[in-house]
Amino acid sequence: MASFKTLDDLEDGQRVLVRLDLNSPVEDGAVQDNRRFDRHAETVAELADREFRVVLMAHQGRPGRDTFVSLEQHADILADHVGRDVAFVSDTFGDDAIDAIRDLDGGQILLLENTRMCDEELPEEEPEVKADSEFVRTLAPEFDAYVNDAYSAAHRSHASLVGFPLALPAYAGRVMETEYEANTAIAEREFDGEVTMVVGGTKATDVIDVMTALEEKVDTFLLGGIAGELFLRADGVPVGRDIEGMDLFDDQWADNEATIRGLIDDYGDQIRLASDLAYEDDAGERAEVAVGDIEEKDRAFLDVGSETVSEYGAHIENSEAVFVKGALGLFEDERFADGTVGVLEAIAGTDCFSVVGGGDTSRAIELYGMSEADFGHVSIAGGAYIRALTGADLIGVEVLQQD
Repeated sequence: MASFKTLDDLEDGQRVLVRLDLNSPVEDGAVQDNRRFDRHAETVAELADREFRVVLMAHQGRPGRDTFVSLEQHADILADHVGRDVAFVSDTFGDDAIDAIRDLDGGQILLLENTRMCDEELPEEEPEVKADSEFVRTLAPEFDAYVNDAYSAAHRSHASLVGFPLALPAYAGRVMETEYEANTAIAEREFDGEVTMVVGGTKATDVIDVMTALEEKVDTFLLGGIAGELFLRADGVPVGRDIEGMDLFDDQWADNEATIRGLIDDYGDQIRLASDLAYEDDAGERAEVAVGDIEEKDRAFLDVGSETVSEYGAHIENSEAVFVKGALGLFEDERFADGTVGVLEAIAGTDCFSVVGGGDTSRAIELYGMSEADFGHVSIAGGAYIRALTGADLIGVEVLQQD
């Protein structure tokens, strides 16, 4: 368990600076609502109910990208989830921001402008450097405490994440607390029964890093997605290759072939690969082919097949703990959601300890009408989730744990 302090350790009614992660998709200039707002609303509402003067920081996009926009829309979306007004000031630590902060009364909430519009925010530097930035030195004296709720950004050494904990008493918000506990469970908890990990997605390196780090903790890996095809290629199946108009496999194979072959040689009894794959036929419908019947790859494979879903589901039903990182197919297309959704439904139908996360995988739960309550934990973290699984350091957590 983490040694950081939480909201339970904070005395009510103080001035708190709270870091959230509200980074969201932006479509035609409109910020899209998503589960991050709902999750962070728990922390924000609790602080407001306890009469704290609540000032929020968050980021959106990166300079130069279409998603790099103001947080003004975020304030309105968050207010809907919190059930209270969330004021907004288009300033981060200038006079307008300071005046707005000082005008707050207990129970009121203020969102500052996008932290990445501050020049001192983004460069990856040591916490001590960030703590000495004008950004931190100007804002910190206006507060009694700092709360970091942005677990999904905890792998970044940015000023709003690692500078303020050195300048103020620091605490973990509810999202930080629950995400950390769930995402480190695979490394820190002991399970009496079978521990299974479903690994997919598009990045072979993520899958390799997770498998290498957890081979002593996980009994069985169930593979799919791009990574699953690459492992099938290493196992002698003529897949995991680029075809015309595709640029997903060959470079990753060149970079990771030796490592993938080594994992299969060393841990083959722990690795389960797809027995069939799905593709789009000439009529635009889903079709499936057994892996043993594939003679060459002449079309894209977009999901694992129904036999694989059945095999993986049976394995999940006999597991005490199941962790998910990455999708098994192109679940955004309903025709090719069977693998990802089938595995999630199998997990939801058991009483195992479960954590679902990594990239957009957790979106499938909402997209296909499943309930988050049927899973132990649904993570909103991407990069931080991967780092937690592999045992890599999370600098944003480490600075909270300092004495």
